[in-house]
Amino acid sequence: MMTAAHQPAADPHLGRLRAATGAAADFYRTHLAHADTLHTYLHHRRLQALVNRSEPWQIGYAPPGWQHLTQHLRAAGFTDDELVDAGLSHRHHTGRIYDVFRDRLMFPIRDQHGPVAFTGRAAPHAGPDEPKYVNTPATRLYDKSGMLFGLAEQQDRIAQGWPIALVEGPTDVLACWLSYARSGGPGVVALAPCGTALTDAQAAIVCELPGAQLGITAAFDADNAGRAAITKAWHLLHARHPSRLLRAATLPSGADPAALLARPNGRAQVRAALGAQTRPLLEAVVDHRLTGWVTRWPQLLQDIDGRCAAARGLIDLMFQADDSEEAARVARQIVRRTGVHPEVIAQLALERAEATLESADAGGLTGSRPAPSHPGQAFPAFQAGRAPAPRSPPTGTRVPRAAPHR
Repeated sequence: MMTAAHQPAADPHLGRLRAATGAAADFYRTHLAHADTLHTYLHHRRLQALVNRSEPWQIGYAPPGWQHLTQHLRAAGFTDDELVDAGLSHRHHTGRIYDVFRDRLMFPIRDQHGPVAFTGRAAPHAGPDEPKYVNTPATRLYDKSGMLFGLAEQQDRIAQGWPIALVEGPTDVLACWLSYARSGGPGVVALAPCGTALTDAQAAIVCELPGAQLGITAAFDADNAGRAAITKAWHLLHARHPSRLLRAATLPSGADPAALLARPNGRAQVRAALGAQTRPLLEAVVDHRLTGWVTRWPQLLQDIDGRCAAARGLIDLMFQADDSEEAARVARQIVRRTGVHPEVIAQLALERAEATLESADAGGLTGSRPAPSHPGQAFPAFQAGRAPAPRSPPTGTRVPRAAPHR
């Protein structure tokens, strides 16, 4: 059943909030036509096509100044309370109201009936202290945890069953949309959470789309936040979808789809990143967990204890595989990444399985174990998050059959 945020206005006040938000989108769109700096920025990012066409995205520009939109909408007959309730204006403690969005590239967030909120990206000349993105606060029209940017605008591609990509922000969605505009065949529908990490409600929406049956690709930024987003996406999506349909894009370090689009032959690079260059999502989760540990403890893999600690901390991901073949691939990946002997991986997997059965017999099994946040949770040598000093085994020493206990 649709919530009030997704239904046509059921009462006059909701209707007024929708009307104010739609009028704001028109206001921002008009001001984009005169924002030469934004035109240059969009041209540099290969997004200039969006300046000349208003549908389906209707991007705009919020001019600098404290009350441009507020005064415009007041003149159109909207009250101060309506502007605040719509998330378009803030109320100062003095009682005066002022614009939420100032000097920002504006991306309307829409449901099937029209704009309900906005994401505003700082203008390219903004200072370093300016937040990169500002989002509409929660309103009676808008609950960010249950909406995805790009969903309403791409109903044609969604109805055709195009597979889904999850990306970080609105410029990534637009980069993907443009990359398939003239590709001559089916492509990928990119969607983005609205100013939040992927939520359970958003994951449910994605998994119910027709194209999800062909696959869902996570294409988050190749940085720490992106790695965390990949892991969260795995858990939320895999709860509803088989792992064989879950993929991860292989993006260059520091790049995202929007950055790829700005490169020479950018549209082809975006299509490749979302197509031929993807890999199983679970494989990406293994790599990202280990990368996070090595970033924090650079000496982790330099001795036997550290390698066994890392392997033990990754073993639980084998048990998240859907079948034995996938579990074997994860095991081989752990061997390759940690340098631990395959027999050690087999022993660690056996210990994990036995512990799970013991927990079930004791009535304490309520689900899979939480992922270890550091190797100390998986291996005693790393207790309190402090790795031992690196040491090398004597020449000819074999990796032990099982990880040593202390």
